Formats: sequence, structure tokens, C-alpha cells
Amino acid sequence: INPSVIGQYVDYLVSEQNIKNIFVNGTTGEGLSLSIQERKQLAEEWVCQGKDKLDHVIIHVGALSLPESQELARHAAAIGASAIAVIAPFFFKPTNKDELVAFLQKVASEAPEVPFYYYHIPPLTGVKIRVEELLIGIKERIPTFQGVKFSDTDLLDFAQCINKNEGEQFEFLYGVDEQLLGALAIGADGAVGSTYNYLGQKTNLMLQAFSKLDLVLARRYQFLTGEFLNFVMKLGFGVAQTKAVMTFVSGIPMGPPRPPLVGASEEFIVKARGKLDSIMWPDGN
Repeated sequence: INPSVIGQYVDYLVSEQNIKNIFVNGTTGEGLSLSIQERKQLAEEWVCQGKDKLDHVIIHVGALSLPESQELARHAAAIGASAIAVIAPFFFKPTNKDELVAFLQKVASEAPEVPFYYYHIPPLTGVKIRVEELLIGIKERIPTFQGVKFSDTDLLDFAQCINKNEGEQFEFLYGVDEQLLGALAIGADGAVGSTYNYLGQKTNLMLQAFSKLDLVLARRYQFLTGEFLNFVMKLGFGVAQTKAVMTFVSGIPMGPPRPPLVGASEEFIVKARGKLDSIMWPDGN
């Protein structure tokens, strides 16, 4: 890991992408491929460098090992993280809501003053317990429960969460970038995603258009983001390729991924850069 670029990274996100909230050690950050000490080091650096610049620094503290997840939760609380988030364990998996909530509760209780998010990402964890079901009575079990990072395409489940929990004031952050506009229409409170590292400004313009009910403009931004993602997905697009795109867009060296992931090919970089440069955004840039 290279913590020395995080200060530059923060400044870039704030000044160039109008991003003020960060989700650290998640999927794009390869959090589950890092050691506990590395995750702590990165969390500390993001909180430190983000002070007075970022509004929220949410630290993902999920792990396969419950004691390690609890250790990371205590650490996040100690360094002043805005919130913590936890994915479901994905080797020995919880098979029902009660098992999952019990695990989450044991982590959340180690940071009793810190808002807690459940990170729902069934395509990677294989844990497909519906969030609608998970939310029933969860505040009694986890008093710090704040909301969900919902990284799944099941908009029916997402819609039921929002429909049934208006009075609870939970926050629902959507995590499938190419479907964000659909999630906003349903009632998403915000978004967490990898493309916002380099398309944050464009996404913010989409959010502004949506808030003004200019759906034609909002759709244009969503369609163009989807056009780029559709192009690179056909080339093979994942965390490693995201790092490559972020590197050539920002000029900040994101480095290679950690094995078993393999770095993006030069062919991918040339084609992805060409495609991104060819897009004519509504703002003229």
C-alpha cells in the first residue's frame, strides 16, 4: 500500500470531482485482500488527510474473522471515523436473518457511539438474505444502525426497504453505479461506487438535474456513464481496471491490484482512455 498519495487523492476528489464523502477499505479498495494492520493504516491516513476537507469518512471493517472485525471496529471508533460498515461473512455464511444480525451486532457493539451500516453485496458474498427482511426489528438489536450500502441490482428489495422504513430514517446508499438514476427515483439517499472516483463531477451534475426534475438531462448523464461502463465491461472490467482508469484520469498512481487480481493490460488502458475521451457530456467537457 502507498499511504503517501492519500492527501493528494483527497484534494483531487474534493477539487476535481466535488466528492466530500469517502468509503474506505471496501471492494474497490481491496479491503479484504489487506492485512488488519494495513487496513488500520489506511483508515488512519484517510481520517487524518480528510480532516476539515471531507464531510464523512466511512470505514469498512468487515472480515471473515469476527475478532478481527471487532478489532477494526474499535480502531475506527478510536480514530474518529464518521461511521463503520460491515459485509456479511462469505466463506462460512449466515443462512438466515437472525444469524446475520447476530454477527453484525457483535461488531457494532464494539463501537457503540459510531453509526453502523450493513454493506449488502450478494454478487461477491453469496449471502442473498433480503435487506427488507433484515431491517425488521434491527434497531432493537443494533441501536447504532444507520442504514445500508446496497450493492445489488434487486430494485424490488431496495424499493421495499425504502417503502417500509420511511419513519425509521435509515439511509439507503446505492452501489450499482450504472443504475443509480433508477435507485434515485425509488428514493435512494446517496451512492457509493467506484466510478465516482473519476466521474464524480458528472454524477453530481446528474444528481442536480434529478433534484430539479430535469429527467431528460439526468438520463443523459446516466446513459453516458452506462455507455462507458458497457464498453469497458466487454473488455473485462474489475477492480484492477478501475485503478488503471483512475490513474490516467487523475494522474495519481493507483498502483497494481493485489493477487489474485491481475493488473490492467496496456490494450485495455488505450481503449478505455479513447472511449472516455470520445464521450461528449452535456456540460461540454
